[in-house]
Amino acid sequence: MSVISAAISRRSALICGTIGLAGLASGCAPRLGNAFTSADTHVLGYPTVEAVIRFGELLSKRTDGRLSLKMFAGGQLGNERDTLEITTFGGLDFNRVNLAPLNSIEPLTKVIALPFLFESTQHMRTTLDGPIGDEILESLEPHGLIGLCFYDSGSRSFYNTRGPIREPADMRGLKLRVPGSDLYVSMVQSLGADAVPMPLDEVYQSLAQGVIDGAENNWPSFESGKHYEVARYYSLTNHLLAPEVFVMSKISWDKLTASDQQIVREAARESVPYMRELWDTQVERSKEIVISSGVEVNEVDPAPFAEAMTAMWDRSLDNARQRDMLERVLALRTGGA
Repeated sequence: MSVISAAISRRSALICGTIGLAGLASGCAPRLGNAFTSADTHVLGYPTVEAVIRFGELLSKRTDGRLSLKMFAGGQLGNERDTLEITTFGGLDFNRVNLAPLNSIEPLTKVIALPFLFESTQHMRTTLDGPIGDEILESLEPHGLIGLCFYDSGSRSFYNTRGPIREPADMRGLKLRVPGSDLYVSMVQSLGADAVPMPLDEVYQSLAQGVIDGAENNWPSFESGKHYEVARYYSLTNHLLAPEVFVMSKISWDKLTASDQQIVREAARESVPYMRELWDTQVERSKEIVISSGVEVNEVDPAPFAEAMTAMWDRSLDNARQRDMLERVLALRTGGA
């Protein structure tokens, strides 16, 4: 057994113990009773968590309870990189993950993670609801994952403990947390800051202890993770509109009948508008909480940030299929490419 396989097996055993599953002979039996298992780093009430719970309700209703879902929210089973590995190994049935841990697995996911790519939320949703989104979801299957749907992750902006960011020069020397992705590291470095890859659940303590000066994320994550309690400056660069992805383990998928596979796909797709409705409401609620707490929020001219960051596009896309997809995404802008 390789070092990597051994490490995955140890994490699988830990998760199996946590959720009361027995036996790794088949990749950790993926059911808890008759229920599928799913993980999310966000807490109960967060839109992605509630959308997956709604998916489970649809699944149960359409199979008369034969198939159901047990959600492990709030990072109970580890960070996204770990739970994603376990999902590919069959130790978890479903997982909601950020694009970052997928960037090193499937090159096409880098395209829709580029900064300043989407001109609006509608542009992003139109792209992901169509052939481009389907192509990216399908690209995950060779990696042991069945891509089911995309969820919103809102506009991401920078926040820190030192002061407002008004121009790229204000970021020089800042130690900023990023998800574990070379693309995110390159993005932050292009602005003169020091990128510190780190799981989301370590950000609050790292901000409080001065290990990092700041991070970047959307309004709901900034608020629900309580990061606003220690990082009192939020600068609206709105540099990313990258989505989240809901996936299923291919090992679990292959055990389903064709009709059950169809039920799973339809239930996942139907959870998307529900998630988007929750998301739009949560963004406004989180804004209100953050602003009322006294956090200094400042608008930013995005042009100099976009100029500095889009220079990394060519460095991030290293094959013709990625570049072709980029052109198709840009062509969907209201003014075209």
